[in-house]
Amino acid sequence: MNTQKIFNTPLFGLGFRVFFAMAGLSALILIVLWNAIFKGRLTIDHYFADNYWHAHEMLLGYSVAVIAGFLLTAVKNWTGKPTLTGDKLAGLALLWLYGRILPFYAGLLPNALIAAIDFAFLPVLAYQISKPIIQAKQFKNLVFVGLLLVLTLGNFLIHAEILELCPKTAWTGIQLVVGTIIIMILILAGRVFPFFVERGLHGTLIIRNPLLDALSIGSAFAVFAMQLGAMSGNILALTAIFAALVNSARLAGWYVQRIWYVPLLWILYIGYGWIILGFILTTLSAYSWILPSLALHAFTVGGIGVLTLGMMARVSLGHTGRALRVSNAMAIGFILVNLAALLRVLLPLALSNWYNILIYASTLSWLAAFSLFMFVYAPILTSPRIDKKED
Repeated sequence: MNTQKIFNTPLFGLGFRVFFAMAGLSALILIVLWNAIFKGRLTIDHYFADNYWHAHEMLLGYSVAVIAGFLLTAVKNWTGKPTLTGDKLAGLALLWLYGRILPFYAGLLPNALIAAIDFAFLPVLAYQISKPIIQAKQFKNLVFVGLLLVLTLGNFLIHAEILELCPKTAWTGIQLVVGTIIIMILILAGRVFPFFVERGLHGTLIIRNPLLDALSIGSAFAVFAMQLGAMSGNILALTAIFAALVNSARLAGWYVQRIWYVPLLWILYIGYGWIILGFILTTLSAYSWILPSLALHAFTVGGIGVLTLGMMARVSLGHTGRALRVSNAMAIGFILVNLAALLRVLLPLALSNWYNILIYASTLSWLAAFSLFMFVYAPILTSPRIDKKED
C-alpha cells in the first residue's frame, strides 16, 4: 500500500521527471566529488580508476539519464503508446541509481556484480522504448534503440578492461560513447530544432534540408570512426573540417535572428556551436597543434553539457503544461554552463599557465548552472501538470 502511494507521485508520472531530476543532482554530486579527487583532497577505493570514473559517470551516468528521460517521453509522443510510469519507471530509475552507488562498494561486493548492475541499464532502456515503437510500426525510430545498444557496447568495453577480460579497451569504450551521444544529438537536432523554433517564434517556417542532415550526421560518424581507428594527420583533419562546415551550414539553415530573444532557443544553437567547435579543434589536434582533450571537452562540456541543460529546461516546461519561457535565474544558468565550457576549452589555449585555476573556475560555473536548474526545476518535476492533464 505504501509503495503504491510513493510510486503514484508526479515524479514517476513520465520518464523526463525522475530522470531529469536525477541527472541534475548527479551533475552536481559527480563534479563535486571529481573536483575533490582531482585536487587530491579525497582518496577513495573505487571500482573505477579516477579518470575512468569521471568519464564514465558524466557520460554513462549524467548524459544517459538525460537521454533516458528524453526518449521515454518522446517515444510516447511519437507513437501514441504509453511508456514506463509508476513502479516500473521507479524500478528503472533505481537500476540507474544503483549503477552510480555500487562502484563505491568495491572490495565489499564482487566487481562482476558492480559491472552487471551498471551494464544492465542501457539494454533494459532499449527494450522498453523498442516496445511502443514496434507496436506503432514506426520502424525508423528504432535507430535510437540501435544507438542505445552501441552505448551498451561502449560501456561493455570500459568494464571489460576493469574486469581484465580484455586489455586496453576502456578508452576505446569512452570514445565510442562520446561519438554515439554526439551522433544521437545530431539526429535529434534535425527533429527538434525546426519544431522548437516554429513553436517558439510565431510566423516562422524552417525549411528542412535532408542532404545537409545526412552529410552532417555522416561526416560526424566518419570523424569518430577514424578516431576509434587511431587515425590522425591529413585524413582526420580534412574529415573533421568537412564535418564542421556541413554542420555549420545545417545550423545556419535553421537560423532566425529572433532566437536571441528566446533563451530556450539560443541555448540550443550555442550548444550545437560547441559541437562544431569540437570538430574544428579535432582538426587542430590531428596535427598535434593542441591537446586532444580540448576537442573532447568541447564535445562533452560544451556540446553535451549545454544542449542537455537546454533540452531538459524546454522539455520540462512543455510536458508540465507551462508556458515555454524560462525564468531569469535559468537564463543565468544557461550563461554559466557556457562559461564553464569556455573556461574548460578555449581559455586554456591562451592561458595554459593558469590551467588549474581555469579548471576550478569552470567547475564553479558548472555547479552554479546546475544548482540553478535544480532550484528552478525540482518543484516543476515533482508537481502535477498545471493544466491538470496527464503527462
